[in-house]
Amino acid sequence: MRIGNKPAPKILLVDDESSNLRVLRQVLQAARYRLSFALSGQDALKLVEKESIDLILLDIMMPDMTGLDVCAQLKQNPATANIPVIFVTALKDSIDEAKGFELGAVDYIVKPIVPAIVLARVKTHLSLIRADELHNTHIDLIQRLGRAAEYKDNETGMHVQRMSRFAKVIALAYGFCEESADDLMMAAPMHDIGKIGIADNILLKPGKLTEEEYEIMKTHAEIGGEILSNPSSYLIELAHSVAMTHHEKWDGTGYPHGLSGENIPIEGRIVALVDVFDALTSARPYKKAWPVEEAMNYIKEQSGKHFDPALVPLLQQELPRLLNIQKQFAE
Repeated sequence: MRIGNKPAPKILLVDDESSNLRVLRQVLQAARYRLSFALSGQDALKLVEKESIDLILLDIMMPDMTGLDVCAQLKQNPATANIPVIFVTALKDSIDEAKGFELGAVDYIVKPIVPAIVLARVKTHLSLIRADELHNTHIDLIQRLGRAAEYKDNETGMHVQRMSRFAKVIALAYGFCEESADDLMMAAPMHDIGKIGIADNILLKPGKLTEEEYEIMKTHAEIGGEILSNPSSYLIELAHSVAMTHHEKWDGTGYPHGLSGENIPIEGRIVALVDVFDALTSARPYKKAWPVEEAMNYIKEQSGKHFDPALVPLLQQELPRLLNIQKQFAE
């Protein structure tokens, strides 16, 4: 069975009583899900090694290997850890629900089952999987578009890999929570997306730009802002801010709007710093890589001018981590 051009989700039903499996099959087949069956925990673990499973309905009270044991093994295996598990249990069974959630289960369904409840719970958790897939696709597209902009320039795809991870490190050091730092890491690759709109004879010019050419080059920030305008998600909104503000300078001499100090969003200030650090310490066709010490001396000289003076010490503090990232994502 297929939904559109995509196969319907596959659900694994695990219960040592075949009569219980028949009841669940009747309910879920009517909703056009693809189904697999296992009469024991051991059979279930073997089956998930062979088949791609989207969701597991797992009986708890089974002989030899309980549903709790099965869930624990699934979550310990990286290949199956992300499969949502819904426990199915009889009211008379004495279970520790907290233990089940600690092991990684996402929900409980009580026997005897109510078809409408089963369908609602299954639909909810499959929708969450779909939402995660869309989020991951969203992130992947953002990163690929960021790399496309770099490949059009004299940069490489590794630049965006490095500087986006640098941005996360500095954001965490500044006080961002893990989730917010991850968001910045995912948005940062879009910082130069506006370069797509700059003519190649300027963007790829080997020599120094004329004053007129430089003014055209500077418009890439606003082009990036236009590309990312009217965002429908927070991640694109963040990418828009980064694209528009990563060339602003602390002292107000940057572009496109001459913002200064804390009027520059913190995401723009962080990306401005890590973008320059990676540019200085990376080799390009038109220049050699600066030694790290020389690059750091330059950045310290620009503290309070180009860069937020609160961020520069964090760059120094986190330098060992940045250099490890640089080594990991070398050209």
